Amino acid sequence: MPGDDVAALGEPADVGGVRRGADAGSGPGGDPGNGLVARMRAALPAMLADIGTLVSCESPSADQAAVAASAEVVARVGTRLLGSAPERIVLAGWTHLRWRFGDQPSRVLLLGHHDTVWPLGSLDTHPYEVRDGVLRGPGCFDMKAGLVLALYAVAALPDRSGVTILVTGDEELGSPSSRALVEAEAVGRAGALVLEASAAGGALKTARKGVSRYRVEAAGRAAHAGLEPERGINTTVELAHQVLAVGALADPGRGTTVTPTVLSAGTTSNTVPDSGGFAVDVRVWDVSEQERVDRAIRALAPALPGARLTVTGGPNRPPLAAAASAELFGQASVLAARLGLPPPGGVAVGGASDGNFTAGVGTPTLDGLGAVGGGAHADDEHVTVAELPGRAALVAALTDRLRRPAGHADGGPP
Repeated sequence: MPGDDVAALGEPADVGGVRRGADAGSGPGGDPGNGLVARMRAALPAMLADIGTLVSCESPSADQAAVAASAEVVARVGTRLLGSAPERIVLAGWTHLRWRFGDQPSRVLLLGHHDTVWPLGSLDTHPYEVRDGVLRGPGCFDMKAGLVLALYAVAALPDRSGVTILVTGDEELGSPSSRALVEAEAVGRAGALVLEASAAGGALKTARKGVSRYRVEAAGRAAHAGLEPERGINTTVELAHQVLAVGALADPGRGTTVTPTVLSAGTTSNTVPDSGGFAVDVRVWDVSEQERVDRAIRALAPALPGARLTVTGGPNRPPLAAAASAELFGQASVLAARLGLPPPGGVAVGGASDGNFTAGVGTPTLDGLGAVGGGAHADDEHVTVAELPGRAALVAALTDRLRRPAGHADGGPP
């Protein structure tokens, strides 16, 4: 039963230097679950220090040296908390980390990334700080606080067998090197818990849109814009036709957005442009829509005689359908109640994560289990400090529930 799952976490152990057990907040006046939330509250100063350590090591995704340095910082913090060092996996220059516990096949995957969108030097203008109950710093919300929550949650488990933690280093770029690694780690698991930042108000992310990305390029013929423009094949005009055609592929009724974004053409103002192109961002709720848009974009035909089109790109992440998260969301809700936490909300969001990949291989996936706060990728990025202990406790309880085979120990599945 869920109550047994939570109670099983009451065995003595250290979490961030705080001894767990009857003296750490369990019993009358404490939270249910042998004081798990209270123990995480006691560990909060250490937790904040570790978040500060991670945030203070800048890790822009495209800078592989910075990502490698960040991986070493995450590895040191994780080794101290977990008592074992991670594997360092370098793929196409990006450094990823993996902890595996136990001799049997893993049953639950905790997933996150340590790269961020913030360039080197961002700490000069956005320093790490904790003030008035709010933590700030580049990448704190997305998602270095979530990494620390994962480490503290697993450190709280008296038995970690069946647990894998995977921390990737290129998620913000679309996971070009780590996608296959994420999918391989997720296949056959009872669940994937994604420590990406929460939605507004701490809601869990129960569905995510799939993402496709394209580049549409046009080739024409240059000519003098004043003397003989009729001899040219104007790629600016050609691209204008294609932008309208691509934008028309959107289907608001199905939540499908097809958005032309960055566009460029030509070289000088008095020359008919002979080349150019634009990027396309596609977001869909279901695979059939992703396939429809893909076919249509690849079937684009030139509008001007003599113009040529080239389309590159395609689907980047499959949708994370609500059905993939429903069971885990139900379990999280039950465990939150047992821990004395407010019931978590659940929302569908347009942004994608590596959780799209885990759901895409058929693994039950619950996303948005990381920090509560806001402002991801923005100047006001922040984390609400008071929410960290409860979040860590919920992730610990859910991990412990999933790592044990159904029907084994403490009454089986909820």
